[in-house]
Amino acid sequence: MSVDLTASERARLADIVFERSFGRGKVTLASGKESDFYFDMKPSMLHPEGAALIAKAVLAKVASSGATHVGGLEMGAVPITGALCQHSFQAGAPLYGFFVRKQPKGHGAKKLVEGLRRGETLAGKTIVIVEDVTTTGESAWKAAQACAEEGATIALVVTIVDRQDGAKEFYAARGVPFAAIFEASEFLAR
Repeated sequence: MSVDLTASERARLADIVFERSFGRGKVTLASGKESDFYFDMKPSMLHPEGAALIAKAVLAKVASSGATHVGGLEMGAVPITGALCQHSFQAGAPLYGFFVRKQPKGHGAKKLVEGLRRGETLAGKTIVIVEDVTTTGESAWKAAQACAEEGATIALVVTIVDRQDGAKEFYAARGVPFAAIFEASEFLAR
């Protein structure tokens, strides 16, 4: 099984996130809150080294969860899930991926949960929800609820960056373990 990031790998990933994904300036977040800083994680998640380090860091958090599947709400969870599936296979602990649409597909099978083979559902599976940036926790919770409605057990929610705006408390109140690779304060202090 993969081990957690070394100190130098974690520092390198922090540099990638800071250089490629962290910004200052007035923004309105998905939660509706206003902020004077933001994280656009796509440039870090789609960077070759960034993707590899994120996958390694997330796999270390997922390792003891008992999960067989990982995924989350489109769009933020998709790059993480793809990198994590590949890394988990290479580490000898394969995880299967999925993603949850914000709305069911309007044509074809009209699925809300994508990535599973035909006829397969998340019923009876233990899963981990992944997210790029977490503010209040409600975005990832939408994915968790959709998966729970299919019969999945949510073992953990993992985010790359916790903005420290209530997500930890949100998940604690619901009895769902929550883990972050980084907290926003680590970047605000730079």
